[in-house]
Amino acid sequence: MKRHNRILLFLAAMLGVVALAGVTAVYSGAYNVAADVPHTRPVYAMLETVRKRSVASRADDLQPPAELSDPERIRQGAGNYDAMCTGCHLSPGTGPTELSRGLYPAPPDLTRAAPPPAEAFWVIKHGIKASGMPAWGASMDDEYIWNMAAFLQELPKLDKAQYRALVASSGGHSHGGGETGGHGHAGDEGHHDDTAGGHGESDGHGDGQQAPHMDADGGGTSHVHADGKTHVREAPKAEASPRTGGGKTDAGTAGDGHDHQH
Repeated sequence: MKRHNRILLFLAAMLGVVALAGVTAVYSGAYNVAADVPHTRPVYAMLETVRKRSVASRADDLQPPAELSDPERIRQGAGNYDAMCTGCHLSPGTGPTELSRGLYPAPPDLTRAAPPPAEAFWVIKHGIKASGMPAWGASMDDEYIWNMAAFLQELPKLDKAQYRALVASSGGHSHGGGETGGHGHAGDEGHHDDTAGGHGESDGHGDGQQAPHMDADGGGTSHVHADGKTHVREAPKAEASPRTGGGKTDAGTAGDGHDHQH
């Protein structure tokens, strides 16, 4: 009995030492979290196992649509993949990007191997913690996510020309989230710089809103918010210029659609 108690006491002491070492390592900042320094092998193995098992166990509950191989699904998914994913996961005939080189763990090259459809759907929708993979389900309808999962099954089979042709026929970036007010960008290489997670056309503010456009009749500017609603701002009325005395607009309201303060 005494021997048994000594063994239990020894094991408890060892667990205490391990716990103390872990706490010390965390609060001392000894572990390097820099993206350009790989994890230690034990940490990497643990994290990879956690990630794979977590995704697989949740994807088991999903049932892919029966018509997942429908060419229309694949075509539509191609446009969203080209707009949203190539910065990390690449496209046929291209090499690594600045973003794919800088991320750690490195994002998978999806032009080489396709993930199972259900796992692809789950990861696209929910993202992965502490990685560069966002949860696109926050702004993307499930049907469009399945379309991307369908496209991924075909991606490794495509060469550069086939990929570009499929993207050009896709209708562009559209996924039911009010991202661009329905504007497509198919076949326009370099048309998005949203590889860090942005939607829509950039107006320089980084807020996902569409860049303002002048109405055809000169009646002001309009832009589309992330919720899909269009906001119209009336153009300023022309006032008599104190310098000209006529009905011309002053230089403070130049006819370029912008207000100029003097």
